[in-house]
Amino acid sequence: MKIHEYQAKEILRKFGLPIPPGEVARTPEEAESIAKKIEKPLVIKAQVHVGGRGKAGGIQFAKTPGEAKEVAAKILGMEIKGLRVKKVLVAENVDIENEVYLGIILDRKSKSPVVMVSPEGGIEIEEVAKKTPEKIFKKPINSLDGFLPEEAEDLSSKIFQDTDLRLKLTEILGSLYDAFYKKDASLIEINPLALTPEGDLFAVDAKMVMDDNGLFRHPEIEAMRDLEEEDPTELEAKEKGLSFIRLNGNIGCVVNGAGLAMATMDIIKHYGGEPANFLDIGGSSNPEKVTTAMKILLADPNVKAVYFNIFGGITRCDDVANGIVQSLNQMEVKVPIVIRLTGTNEEKAREILQKTDLLHVPSMAEGAKKAIELAKE
Repeated sequence: MKIHEYQAKEILRKFGLPIPPGEVARTPEEAESIAKKIEKPLVIKAQVHVGGRGKAGGIQFAKTPGEAKEVAAKILGMEIKGLRVKKVLVAENVDIENEVYLGIILDRKSKSPVVMVSPEGGIEIEEVAKKTPEKIFKKPINSLDGFLPEEAEDLSSKIFQDTDLRLKLTEILGSLYDAFYKKDASLIEINPLALTPEGDLFAVDAKMVMDDNGLFRHPEIEAMRDLEEEDPTELEAKEKGLSFIRLNGNIGCVVNGAGLAMATMDIIKHYGGEPANFLDIGGSSNPEKVTTAMKILLADPNVKAVYFNIFGGITRCDDVANGIVQSLNQMEVKVPIVIRLTGTNEEKAREILQKTDLLHVPSMAEGAKKAIELAKE
């Protein structure tokens, strides 16, 4: 679950991070009122769940409350990557001498949280990794021990030589990890952490992504969910008990289990195709869930073929087959469907599918190849 910058800053402020004064506004008048309270040069920032706000004109500056009102009026209502701006953050514009990147992410390779710092702040970390990877310093964290002070000190020493600044950054890193751990985040970024000419450090931008599996512990964060910013199809799938994430390819994938979903997408990529989604129907699917999955997939005009890859354990292959047949009876399906069903009741499933013209394949690799071929046709 993504949250807005202003929400991330609210959380991090409570953990002691240095956040410039600022509030969210939904109208130009509110922006003007907030600016009057701050009484300093201002930055007005669009609040949307996408990057590239600055390039799109969604981050602008103002010196007076009147200018803040005018700027907010320009930003509110604009579209950034298909999302309409309905809120802006009005905050103090900090005078920046230098910029630092801070981040914490769950790393699958090390199976642990990894704390990252870089002197190349203000630049997307992916660009830094591509062009100057030696400027990113990482520290995998043992979850049992936590983020030790000496680990934070070591990272701080990679960024600052000045003792006072190293101490400040060490404290900030400790607070950042505290927020990451206690709020069940899967990612936190401060980019940039600004160093002012006076030697102060401020988190002038913040990003947090929360682990959906931990939200039951944090109703206050669940309440921050902005449904208007989320993909309506993904929300519908969640309501129906399906795990769905839209991607950019043309092969719709229906699987049972997240591991099989990843393997299916990998094998499609391996043979030169592009998956259109991650769609997991779960471990005990009934025909109705399969029909819902088909409706969600076929609503995407980019889907040119559908690949069912089911390994039946708790999931019964005949239930999936019945769901596919029900889908064909309830909707007009104009794209080819490739099916691989193996496991519980697979013989019954084959008997059901023999009454249709659907293509049934014996292996995962063969199914991926066929789906790619049919998608091209």
